[in-house]
Amino acid sequence: MDDARYLKNIGYYEVETQEELSSLLARGGEIRRCCFQNLDFTEQHNISCLFKDCMFMGCNFKEGMKTQIDKTCLVFSRLDTPFNAFRNSLYSASTLYAGYRKGCPESYSDSYDSIVYQHYQEKGKVATDIKETLARTLHDRAISDALHEFLADYDERRIVGIMGGHSLLRTDEYYRKIVDISKSLTEMGCLMVSGGGPGAMEATHLGAWMAGRTEAEVDRAMEEISVSPSYSDVGWLDSAFRVMDEFPQNNYKSLGVPTWLYGHEPATPFATHIAKYFDNAIREDGILTIAMGGVIYSPGSAGTMQEIFQDAVQNHYLSFGYASPMVFLGEKYWMEEMPVYPMLQNLMEKGKYRNLLLSISDDAKCIVAEIEKFAMQGDL
Repeated sequence: MDDARYLKNIGYYEVETQEELSSLLARGGEIRRCCFQNLDFTEQHNISCLFKDCMFMGCNFKEGMKTQIDKTCLVFSRLDTPFNAFRNSLYSASTLYAGYRKGCPESYSDSYDSIVYQHYQEKGKVATDIKETLARTLHDRAISDALHEFLADYDERRIVGIMGGHSLLRTDEYYRKIVDISKSLTEMGCLMVSGGGPGAMEATHLGAWMAGRTEAEVDRAMEEISVSPSYSDVGWLDSAFRVMDEFPQNNYKSLGVPTWLYGHEPATPFATHIAKYFDNAIREDGILTIAMGGVIYSPGSAGTMQEIFQDAVQNHYLSFGYASPMVFLGEKYWMEEMPVYPMLQNLMEKGKYRNLLLSISDDAKCIVAEIEKFAMQGDL
């Protein structure tokens, strides 16, 4: 554990692993202002410490240990829900899809992700049960905490978001363009972020997953998943797992941020780290907040439109100290079919919006260059 941080005693020191717990308990004596999250004290031996002004969140205790916990401490018991309200890490494909059996699509209903979604629907998307609302709030707080710890290792100007429609087919030309953009940016050291679902979001994470691979290997991966173009196709999930098995990797990371509000849309397993929320408002604001390296907007509908204007507000007011690029993929789409781009340009000219760093292109290489140019400015 970080001795200097503990000894400074600023705020609460978060203890989140059994190794950190063992190190702390080895000190003996009195332990103050620590937050123990989702830890099992029954695995520890000879606990002789006295705990004061600490927090215990979803922990298991040894018999008789509670006599060592002072009344100044807060103890949050585990809640009877199918999800852990006190997670101390982000999700992954292996945790969300635990219970799913490859080659058996109907087993999706046995997966952790599906079980939580079923519970979410049964309790109501807007739950009235105070125990349920508390559990969801605590869960989302834990996810945000784990997310901030994960992002601490990255240069914020190299955290890049891609937004777009969930219905974008794997066979669509824009899907492949997103794959190529994400692959290139990942290879340049960017962390790619999306809403973590299918369509444009999945393409983001497939690109990051295939970073370091040849174009022929990407072609092979695209061929494999294209047999199930839509997330509503029976083989959608299995084809993704087949690509992951054929092209395993541990060198590149990407972040998906889905929500159980849209739980009918499966989370893409290509995202190596998944911050799944119950509260969609926290999730949507969070994606735009952390993507300080810019946001790439691929063709989408109402949800993507909402994200564009939400992002524009953050940039207009320099909410986080500076404006980030707003890059639009698809000239005809954003200039004619959904003419958001000329609208933003017009509002900039009239002074209704300021500070927007707008660009548009159909060329994946141009879009990559625009994002990289911004990231390099922070290196000067």
